Amino acid sequence: MTYDPIPSVDALMVLLADCADVWDTPDRSGDPVDILDHGLQVAAVLAERHPDDEELQVAGLVHDVGHYLVPGDEAGHGTHAARAVEGLLGSRVARLVALHIPAKRYLATVDPDLALSPESARSLGCQGGPMTSVEAAGFEADPDFTAAVALRRADDAGKVVGLRGAALESWRPAVRRVAAR
Repeated sequence: MTYDPIPSVDALMVLLADCADVWDTPDRSGDPVDILDHGLQVAAVLAERHPDDEELQVAGLVHDVGHYLVPGDEAGHGTHAARAVEGLLGSRVARLVALHIPAKRYLATVDPDLALSPESARSLGCQGGPMTSVEAAGFEADPDFTAAVALRRADDAGKVVGLRGAALESWRPAVRRVAAR
């Protein structure tokens, strides 16, 4: 499936709004919140934990739009989202978006207390499963390792049914600043 890169902040905001009532699995059997609510929750967690890193926050906002762009491609949704936003939001945001799946694989390897949602646990298998020790060492050497793990931990925390945070439109200024870099 093909899709165009997202050309503007306005187009990205429309795409994110369109993710309301769209789920990570086409049959809605996956995570308990829609893609928009999930992105808003993840971005809010990152804003609280990493207030000086707007690129990381915006990466959290957009990290799962690949589910909308290519429904049903669980293994590739991070790559699809990264490709779609890179021209607009820059290489670091795109990289963090792409790394949220490897970060899950990493944490599944090194964190015995990792609590994945049932859908994240299920999809881990089709995404490559836990990393080998060699893969984990390579991931730890990545310059975006710390931010990628932070995004993944926020991803796991951002699946709360009924949690209402800031509205999508409140993120427009941060998205504009990141896009302007």
